[in-house]
Amino acid sequence: PPVIHIAGTNGKGSTTAFLDAMLTAAGLRVSAYTSPHLVRFAERYRIAGEIMSDGDLLALFEEIEDRNAGKSITEFEITTAAAFLAMARTPADIVLLETGLGGRFDATNVVARPAATIITPIGYDHMEFLGDTLAEIAGEKAAIQKPSVPSVVAPQDPEAAAVISAYAHAIGAPLYRAGLEWHLTAAPDGGGRYTLGETLWDLPRPGLPGRHQRDNAALAAACLDVCGFPGVTPDAVRTGIARARWPGRMQRLTSGPLLESLPAGAELWLDAAHNPMGAAALAAAFGELGTQDARPLHLVFSMLDDKDITGFLSPFASCVTHAMAVPLDDETRAMTTREMVAAAGVAGLTATAAASVADALAQIPASGTPPRVLVTGSHLLVGATLRANM
Repeated sequence: PPVIHIAGTNGKGSTTAFLDAMLTAAGLRVSAYTSPHLVRFAERYRIAGEIMSDGDLLALFEEIEDRNAGKSITEFEITTAAAFLAMARTPADIVLLETGLGGRFDATNVVARPAATIITPIGYDHMEFLGDTLAEIAGEKAAIQKPSVPSVVAPQDPEAAAVISAYAHAIGAPLYRAGLEWHLTAAPDGGGRYTLGETLWDLPRPGLPGRHQRDNAALAAACLDVCGFPGVTPDAVRTGIARARWPGRMQRLTSGPLLESLPAGAELWLDAAHNPMGAAALAAAFGELGTQDARPLHLVFSMLDDKDITGFLSPFASCVTHAMAVPLDDETRAMTTREMVAAAGVAGLTATAAASVADALAQIPASGTPPRVLVTGSHLLVGATLRANM
């Protein structure tokens, strides 16, 4: 089926969620391959609208291992091969294909002629693989673009935008860039007005919270506008934007033992942001929430040792009351709580260590205004929090 191939630093999962919701609202069957997962590995595989069973996924892995016959292969190559096999054997109308971390050499970059490519905002992450400069990173991600295939591009830093446009022009990929070929005008109700040529769509407030999700929703809408798939009407686009959900992205927990351990009236939020660009968007969203009430914001975080922790924590200095660093058990690449507390101090945050998320929540004062708590910094931490709250 037609493939939409998605690369970028931040917003890939959310943009995929909006695409999935809009296409489903149009009555189309959607398969999607995303990463990473939060609780179950099979979350990466939504085949014709359904997450794969663990048993079916295990059978695919065993088939691939047998066929590979001991030759060199990476984990992501195995998991991507499993996605292609599953999608080939269970037909759908559209495939949404998300890159792992790059683009040029990514295992997903084997589709010779997708229906469209999408490049979400590009920032600094995975620099040990993609390069030290924004131009180098953008060059890797821009390489998913294909000749004569529409390239739909999110708002970008000028340095990244120049690289993306140059690559597209060199190979003959038609460009549809935010602020140039298509536009989004924000509306006071949290939605916006999308325009491309003679197309004008009034978009609703997204189902995913946060001002940055308005841009992700418009990016997905622009892609579907350009592709012109049958049945994808403006009503389907609006319905999908309003209904979209994506676990671990500005997700507020409304029940469970962790929430119950907090003072009455407290809010518990999760977000898998793990780089400075994601943190800036997240801090802006919670800063906006903070203008609506006077709740103290407590940050519970963990990070891996290859991340820019000071750059990640700095945007929260203006809106967080207190931060608590927790360990990532059984993860050899995790920073120690001592390292994280020290980094938080450099970033301008008052921080302490806790033994776990549950321990961190237990340390939050029960008196005063009901707090707002944000758990963030790693997909691994968000997944562990969801498991602990079951």
